Amino acid sequence: MRLKGKLINWNEAKAFGFIAPNGGGEHVFIHKNALANRSRTPKVNDVITFSIAKDKQGRYCADEATFSGEKLKKKQANKPSHFSIYVSVIFLLLLTAAYFLGNIPQKLVLTYFGVSFITFIAYAFDKSKAQRGAWRTAESTLHMLSLIGGWPGAAIAQQRLRHKSQKRAFRNMFWFTVVINVGALFWLLSPKGSVFLSMLQ
Repeated sequence: MRLKGKLINWNEAKAFGFIAPNGGGEHVFIHKNALANRSRTPKVNDVITFSIAKDKQGRYCADEATFSGEKLKKKQANKPSHFSIYVSVIFLLLLTAAYFLGNIPQKLVLTYFGVSFITFIAYAFDKSKAQRGAWRTAESTLHMLSLIGGWPGAAIAQQRLRHKSQKRAFRNMFWFTVVINVGALFWLLSPKGSVFLSMLQ
């Protein structure tokens, strides 16, 4: 059942607020992720149509929300893309094989695995914060973790956790960090970069 109400409070920093339903009743929590149109900044007194759902903590909140005059477009379930997961796993396997063949030092392999694990955890915490409406991890921090070698963990987290996998601008920047990181790795393996690589021996 669709309900209608007026936005009586909005915290732009944390991207959530409360709706006073028409006809009275308890105020309904709404997070920006519940809005079909996320490009529009909600403002106090906006009229919003919404459905009621429960979050992971069992609390009632608004879902499938639209601003007055907008139509709800039903979301089609998108199957997670496994391409980036395959790329990440293959990369880590090749990295491990290169170590056993004596082409790269152990510290470099452990760095990739370690930073990837930390990055995966960072994505998990950020998703948890988004669901609670808490202060989010900066996107620049997530990109920096990818840039220094955590991109395999980021790619796996995006698909397995379904977090940061739909925002085009974020995805484009993510793949840019992948290209830069892999390019830096190839440079380290080149004759010019071998001096720096030897420091990790």
